[in-house]
Parts: sequence; structure tokens; C-alpha cells
Amino acid sequence: MNGVRKSVAAAGIAGSMLFGGVAGAMLYGATTLTASAATTPTPPPSSAAPAGKFVPNETAAHEAGESAAREAQENAGQVPTVP
Repeated sequence: MNGVRKSVAAAGIAGSMLFGGVAGAMLYGATTLTASAATTPTPPPSSAAPAGKFVPNETAAHEAGESAAREAQENAGQVPTVP
């Protein structure tokens, strides 16, 4: 009977080691995927100068609510920085 107990204990230990190895590999794989997904490049900030030439909005509705400083920047061909 002593030999049977040793065999059962050895099988239990081997099974738990196998299960632990598989579970550890799965967790390691998941954290590796999460870490690589978190390091995607970020787009440049929206404050970057737009490509192309600035074209002001000269409609009457837009001009009615516009400040003199903004209109001066538009007339100078600059992208407005004031409201």
C-alpha cells in the first residue's frame, strides 16, 4: 500500500506542476500581449500646423460673430489664434 500512496502523490505533484506551467505560460502570454498593445505610437498633437494654405471663412454669419483681432489675422493670411 505504501507504493500506491507514493505513486498517487507523485502523480498529483506532476499534475499540479503541469497545470501550473500551463497557467503561467498563459498569463505570461496575456501580459506580453497587453504590454505590446499599450506601446502603440501616439498621433502627433492637434496643435501641429495644418498642411496646405489657410482659407478664411468669409460668410456673413461667420463674420458677424468675429472679433477684430481674429479678422486681422485672417486678412494677414494667418491661422487665427484668438476667438
